[in-house]
Amino acid sequence: MDEKMMKNTYSPKLNQMARRIGMAAVAVMLMAGCASTSAPTEQMAVSRAAVSNAMSAGGNQFAPVQLKSALDKMDAAERAVAAKDYELALRLAEQAEVDAKLAAEMARSAKAKQAADAVQEDIRVLRQEIDRQSK
Repeated sequence: MDEKMMKNTYSPKLNQMARRIGMAAVAVMLMAGCASTSAPTEQMAVSRAAVSNAMSAGGNQFAPVQLKSALDKMDAAERAVAAKDYELALRLAEQAEVDAKLAAEMARSAKAKQAADAVQEDIRVLRQEIDRQSK
């Protein structure tokens, strides 16, 4: 009889504990859902910095299409933040960052190619001068 009383005594407590655990799990899921919809301020800042870097690297001159794409996407991301469409804002800001990084790398590559071409031209002129003096 003691065993029956123990089972009856603990059963309501187990049910109550299971309900509390379930409610806690639901609360955690709701909080996680709310957290994922916050404004993407960090990504927006990273993207703005990438756009600024691309501009200072010469993106206007050497990668105008990619830089314009990054600027357009940043503008759209800012409008999405203003409209509180944070998921769209995050995606656009990430895309703007990628476009800006591409523009910066294309600008650096073009500048490096120009510098290499200038060195090659200097070498050609020096060789001509050496050939002229040796005759």
